[in-house]
Amino acid sequence: MTDSPKFFATCLVGALLALAPLAAVRAAELSIEVEIPRLDVAEYHRPYVAAWLESPDGQVAAQLSVWYDIGMRDNEGTKWLKDLRQWWRRGGRDLDMPVDGLSAATRPVGRHPLKFDSTQPPLAGLAAGDYRLMVEASREVGGRELLQIDFQWPPTQAVELSANGERELGALSLKLKP
Repeated sequence: MTDSPKFFATCLVGALLALAPLAAVRAAELSIEVEIPRLDVAEYHRPYVAAWLESPDGQVAAQLSVWYDIGMRDNEGTKWLKDLRQWWRRGGRDLDMPVDGLSAATRPVGRHPLKFDSTQPPLAGLAAGDYRLMVEASREVGGRELLQIDFQWPPTQAVELSANGERELGALSLKLKP
């Protein structure tokens, strides 16, 4: 009997399952690449780096990544996270580190990619609108630097944006794909 509720429910589930791969293919992507520059200094320490998304009013919309010294005994590396001043004030102090999928070890000199898609945290559920990518670095016996890139989410076309640091950060790139 084709007009029964059971038949209708079975067809609906089948249709949704058939469309599921199409939804995954259409997931919007946000990729960033953070460059840690080589510095000619007497005492070099790898920088702590935080990346997050903010709304135009300065509210944190998503925490993307935090690189710090996770290998220290008794979680001692978290003590220096407050040196990432903007990130700390904007929500870092509210996190109980380490955070799965967010915390990572400090990175050496070089270019470091991060990739996120709209079907997974931290972008799942991110409302459409204007945002800014924020990346902050702070280094012991060094300086502090904050870069930002404004963008719209979700992207309607592929977009590549960039910013350049002057000392603690090198090139920062943001790639968006619909």
